[in-house]
Amino acid sequence: MNILILQGSPRANGNTAWMAEEYRKAAEAAGHTVTLVDVAHKKIAGCMACEYCHGKGNGACIQKDDMQHLYPLLAEAEALVLAAPIYYFTMSAQIQAPIQRIYNMNKPGKLKKTALLLSSYSPGVYDGAVGEYRGIVSYWGVEDTGIVTAKIDEQKTDATRGRILELVMKLA
Repeated sequence: MNILILQGSPRANGNTAWMAEEYRKAAEAAGHTVTLVDVAHKKIAGCMACEYCHGKGNGACIQKDDMQHLYPLLAEAEALVLAAPIYYFTMSAQIQAPIQRIYNMNKPGKLKKTALLLSSYSPGVYDGAVGEYRGIVSYWGVEDTGIVTAKIDEQKTDATRGRILELVMKLA
């Protein structure tokens, strides 16, 4: 399976990056092709709601930024993993921009499965991000393979690694 992981934490060696990397390693070990993109360090602007993509653009976004590198990856992805820290009860702005820019595609063409990896300092702060994710998955009509959350005492642990491995096993 062709898997695309979008990692949306500005902390290159932080907890979210660790979760994304653990997913990548497990998926590759299981024989999948994986591309992990650190979207937090890309120049990706938010959607301008100009509707160019649904008119003259024939599906292409008018903005020419680092999102142009993601569109071909999204078009070929059979599984999409979103990995984000929770900043004030929702996913980070760094991952929100690419999520919203998928609007021009409506849904990534070959996508069949998704997963969500979230980290935070506190427990009980995931509802906003999970609600957004579930809404997107429902709209796309794809299979949600699961969600792994990791609060401060669960980060970079064998237990969290095990929960990530369980998600990878659902790709078969």
